[in-house]
Amino acid sequence: MSTSPLPVRTVRFGDALAAEWVKITTLPATWIAALVAFGVNTVLGFIAGTDAVRVAGHDGAVPIARLGTLMLAPVHVFIAIAVFAAGSEYRGGQLRVSLAAVPDRNRLFAAKLVVSTVLSLIASIPVVLPGYVVQHAAAMPAGEIAVGLTALLTAYLLLGLIGHGFAVIARSITTPLVVLFITPVLVAPTLRGAAPYLVTFLPHEAAMSLAGMPADLHPVAGLLVLAGWAALLVSAAWTVFLHRDS
Repeated sequence: MSTSPLPVRTVRFGDALAAEWVKITTLPATWIAALVAFGVNTVLGFIAGTDAVRVAGHDGAVPIARLGTLMLAPVHVFIAIAVFAAGSEYRGGQLRVSLAAVPDRNRLFAAKLVVSTVLSLIASIPVVLPGYVVQHAAAMPAGEIAVGLTALLTAYLLLGLIGHGFAVIARSITTPLVVLFITPVLVAPTLRGAAPYLVTFLPHEAAMSLAGMPADLHPVAGLLVLAGWAALLVSAAWTVFLHRDS
């Protein structure tokens, strides 16, 4: 009696998407990052909208709405969603299990990227919307609020893609979060005096320009620069994932 080998079931892209969705939505970091970013965004939006707090500056008291680095700060918590989705499997050899289940590295990386992108986009709406509306409802018509909100959500999405790519390249959660946080807080102020032109092309500066916060680039230029960073980091991460990771 002859025996034939059991057929090998090809893992469909939909199966990989479903598995990655379960992984990212069951990570506590996903919900913690979203809740913290929501809380900080809402508080900052209320303070900025009422102009209840001002910060001392060289030219006198400055409304916090003029402090782009501060107003954009919640995104550095929010991008932990994408960073954990991309970097959490590098601990304890978990990535090997995923590769055993989905041997096609292109398919696996694409599934991770799509799920991370979709969830970040969905989560960013409730995270950003209340604070943005509270801040601008009294001063801007609904049409301008919609445009500004779309720009801010785009900045959140592109910064999340940068975090995702960085986490794969670094094979780490901590490194991208720390680097992306200290860049606007420490690196940019240090470089601003020596190389101000260079500072304008850092991701957080481009994001502020895109979102209409005080910055040096036109919003369209900010979008192009930020999209360029996202494309570069994601492309590099995809290449690394194909040829290095196991």
